[in-house]
Amino acid sequence: MQLSDFDFDLPDSLIALRPATPRDAARLLVVTPGEGLADLAVRDLPGRLRRGDILVLNDTRVIPARLKGVRHRGESRVAVEATLHRRLSPASWTAFMRPGKRLAEGDRVVFGEAADRACFLGALDATITAKGDGGEVTLAFDLSGPDLDAAIAERGEMPLPPYIAAKRAEDEQDRRDYQTVYADEDGSVAAPTAGLHFTPELFAALAAAGVETAFVTLHVGAGTFLPVKTEDVSEHRMHPEWGEVDAGTAERLNAARAAGGRIVCVGTTSLRLLESATGEDGVIRPFMDETAIFITPGYRFRAADGLMTNFHLPKSTLFMLVSAFAGLDTMRAAYAHAIAEGYRFYSYGDASLLWRAA
Repeated sequence: MQLSDFDFDLPDSLIALRPATPRDAARLLVVTPGEGLADLAVRDLPGRLRRGDILVLNDTRVIPARLKGVRHRGESRVAVEATLHRRLSPASWTAFMRPGKRLAEGDRVVFGEAADRACFLGALDATITAKGDGGEVTLAFDLSGPDLDAAIAERGEMPLPPYIAAKRAEDEQDRRDYQTVYADEDGSVAAPTAGLHFTPELFAALAAAGVETAFVTLHVGAGTFLPVKTEDVSEHRMHPEWGEVDAGTAERLNAARAAGGRIVCVGTTSLRLLESATGEDGVIRPFMDETAIFITPGYRFRAADGLMTNFHLPKSTLFMLVSAFAGLDTMRAAYAHAIAEGYRFYSYGDASLLWRAA
């Protein structure tokens, strides 16, 4: 398929810069292929599920992965910004850095303000040990393990998506808003945004309706924001992300399906991980590895029956995924309806509940 197949016009005014308050007050567009659309609110979700269904949520926690600093090369100094996106070892990360053309292997980068550097343990310094395409570099930090994690948490900023960061600066409110209420495992540089709509009250209503919940972990990388640059979408390559489905969760999901329950993924990250953990026989197995699965129309889904997800960018891998799940024509019509009805798009926007095309 061609990249242009996934394009559509979106008014700039529909890009949400703040989430709905309370979180479950966001709108929910229910998309059932062959049966039309329904305009609801996220708090209505329990009424659209059945007793015995199981929601699969990604419990990753977003780290403040955007770092500002200064590149040192001899006497030369250049202000730089890094967005960490994939941990390689206790002391090294890959990152997207700007300005990429001003960086080279062997450069030293000093992150944080001079006033922060009262002692050596407070220093957040790194060496660029490799340089790839598109501003991607490998950073070897002087600190390691928990010491590095603490320094990043102190110096870093929440990595808001480019379409929000271009319109306003990150602030303290984002440290709360850009995190799910059930976040537990540090490691993501982007939020699993469908999960941002959940509240303790919504979880209680789901439980009362007999809907189960299960948690998996996929650490979302900054590659999720990278544009597709090839017109032939089959030539695009995803950045790998680390995920885990433990044995107990795999067993619960298989049991729920065997009993007639539906597996509903909350977010494309949960869906991509679950599909990576599921064999051709439809059995979900324990998984602890990286995945770079790229789902486009024609993919045969193995695990997910439903998908709750936000509204995505034109020509993005995520719009390709939802088009594979519910059908390209169905999603074109659903997005046209959402735009006409003023739904809010992207990370802080409204949500959709999609049922898989037959």
